Amino acid sequence: MSNLRLPLNYWKLWSATFISNIGNGVTAIAFPWLASSLTRSPLTIAIVGLMSQLPWLLLTLPAGVITDRLDRKKIIVATDLVRGAVTALATFVLIAHRNDFSHLKDPLNAYHGGSQHLILATMMVASFLLGSAEVLGNNSSQTFLPEVLPEELLAKGNGQMWSAEYLSNSFIGPALGSLLLGIGIYLPFLFDAGSFFLSAALIGLITFQARKIASPKHVGEGDSRRSFVGELKEGFAWLMGHDVLRPMAFTLGALNLFSQIAFASYILFVQEVLHVSVFIFALLGTAGAAGGFLGGILSPRIIKRLGEGRSLTVALIGMPSLTTLAFFVHAWYFFYILVFLETFFSVMWNIVTVTFRQTIIPTEILGRVNSGYRFFGWGSMPIGSIIGGTLVTVLQHHVSRNLALRIPFLVAGAIGFLTWLIVRNSFTSERLDAARAGSGQG
Repeated sequence: MSNLRLPLNYWKLWSATFISNIGNGVTAIAFPWLASSLTRSPLTIAIVGLMSQLPWLLLTLPAGVITDRLDRKKIIVATDLVRGAVTALATFVLIAHRNDFSHLKDPLNAYHGGSQHLILATMMVASFLLGSAEVLGNNSSQTFLPEVLPEELLAKGNGQMWSAEYLSNSFIGPALGSLLLGIGIYLPFLFDAGSFFLSAALIGLITFQARKIASPKHVGEGDSRRSFVGELKEGFAWLMGHDVLRPMAFTLGALNLFSQIAFASYILFVQEVLHVSVFIFALLGTAGAAGGFLGGILSPRIIKRLGEGRSLTVALIGMPSLTTLAFFVHAWYFFYILVFLETFFSVMWNIVTVTFRQTIIPTEILGRVNSGYRFFGWGSMPIGSIIGGTLVTVLQHHVSRNLALRIPFLVAGAIGFLTWLIVRNSFTSERLDAARAGSGQG
C-alpha cells in the first residue's frame, strides 16, 4: 500500500501546507522580536502573545460544530484569505512607520518613533484575528485530508504532511525570517501575507470528480435544522462522560498552562539573560523542530518497548524536569538542548494521546469532541501567558530583572510535577486498553 502514488489533489494540499507554514515560521521570529523592540514590559509582551491564543479558549467549541456542518475546503480557503488580508493590513502599518525603526539587531535601541501604542495595538488586533481564523482553519484541515486521500493512503499522506510542516515551519521559516528581518521590519509580514494568499489559491484548485461520501456537515435538510447549541452539547457531553479522555484533556491543559507561564516572557529571557542575536534566536527556534522530528521517529519504538502508560509517565515527569533546569541555564546552547528534549517528550505524549483519541471517538462527532478536548487542552494557554507576564512584572520590583525572568521556569516546573502527582494513576496501559474495549465511557 505504501507504494501507491499520492494523487495530484494531495500535492496541492501538501504544497499549500508547506508554503503557509514557511510564512508562519517567518513571523514566528518576526512577531516577538518586533514586540520586544517596541516594549520591554513582560506583561505587554505576554498580552501580545495571549491575543493569538485567546481564540482557542473562546472559539474552539463552536468551531467544531461549524467544521461538522460546512464544506471544509471552503472553510480552509476562507480562513487563509482572511489571514492573508489581516497580515497585509498589518504590513501596511509597519511600512508607514518603517523610518521609525533602526536596525533590529539591537532590540533595546531599535525603535525611535512615537507610534509604539499604535503598532502594538495593531499587533494585538492582528494576532487575535489570525488566531481566530487559525482555530477554524486548523480544525477543518485536520478532517479534510480523508476527503482528499483514500483510507489506504492516509498514513503515508499524514507522514509527508508532518515532515512538510516541521521542515517549513521550524527550519526554513525561522532562518528566512531572521534574514528578512535584518533587511526590513515589514518584509517578514509581507512574505507571510503572500504565503496565505498562495495557499488559498492552491486549496481552491483541489477538485473532486465525484464525492462518494458526504461528510456529516453535508448530509441533508434535517441536519440544518438541528440546534447549534444542541450539537455542541452533544460532543461536549461525550467528552465529559469519558473516564480517561476527560482527565487527559485536563492534563493537557495543565501542561500547556505551565509551558506558557515559563515562556510568556521568552523573548526577553533569551535577549537579556542569554544575550542572543536575531540569528541565534532563529536557531533556537529549530530546537523544537529537531526534537519533534527525532521524537516522531524514535517515540513509536520507545512506546512499544515501555508501553503506553509508562511512556506517558516518562513524558509527564520529563517535561517539568527540563523546564525546571532552564532556571539554571546561562548559555543559549544548553537552553537549546533543554527545548530539544522537552519537545521530544511532548511528541511522545502526543503520539500516545492522539492515537488514543482517534481510536475511541466516533467519526460522526469527531469534530465536536476534538474541539471540546482542545478547549481544555489549548484554552489554558492565554491564562498561562497572562500569569507568566504578570509574575515577571511583579517580581522585577523585588528581585533582579535577571532573576525575575528565570523564576517562571521554577513555578512552571512545580505545576508540572504537581500535575503528574495528581494524574499518575490515571493513564495506565490497562486503563487505556479498557477504554478502547468500551469500558471507559461513563
